[in-house]
Amino acid sequence: MPADLAANKSFSTTVREKWGWFLILGIVFVIGGVFAIAMPLISSVTVAIFIAIVLVIAGIFQIFQAFSVQGWGGFLWQLVVGIVMLIGGIAIYMMPVTGAVFVTFIIAAVFLAKGIFQIALSFRVRPMDGWGWILAAGIIAFLAGLFILLQYPFSGLWVPGTLAGISLLFTGWSYIALALAARRITA
Repeated sequence: MPADLAANKSFSTTVREKWGWFLILGIVFVIGGVFAIAMPLISSVTVAIFIAIVLVIAGIFQIFQAFSVQGWGGFLWQLVVGIVMLIGGIAIYMMPVTGAVFVTFIIAAVFLAKGIFQIALSFRVRPMDGWGWILAAGIIAFLAGLFILLQYPFSGLWVPGTLAGISLLFTGWSYIALALAARRITA
């Protein structure tokens, strides 16, 4: 039996046997998502603090790595990047609301760029089936970015937390669906 098939069978068996745990995990994610959406400022600050911690840790490792490989030509660049990440992480940690507002600006820019490129892609593949879905996704992404940007900086108080909440909800529902499907198979 090929390794991939054996791994899939083992995974399926585990999910069927432990479907209740997957259901509980899904419910926990859904509850967390509801709270994140219901309290967007708290969840936005939490997201900013998490990003700050990641930046501080990554910055420390980048600085350490720069000093551990000083002999190559990228030492100074790696050191500067590490210091910027470290200082940025500390700044966001010290001022998480400001960090959430800054993160929101980046989110808006990403949605705007994604929307523009998806719209362009849709016209590039236009004769193919499904091009309209790509166009629709591009328009929605662009409008979402524009909506966030038009409310900036106040959108920084709700966007990161709301997006995190939506992600938690979808993750929760996926685990619940997986658990219920596994339960039907075992019943």
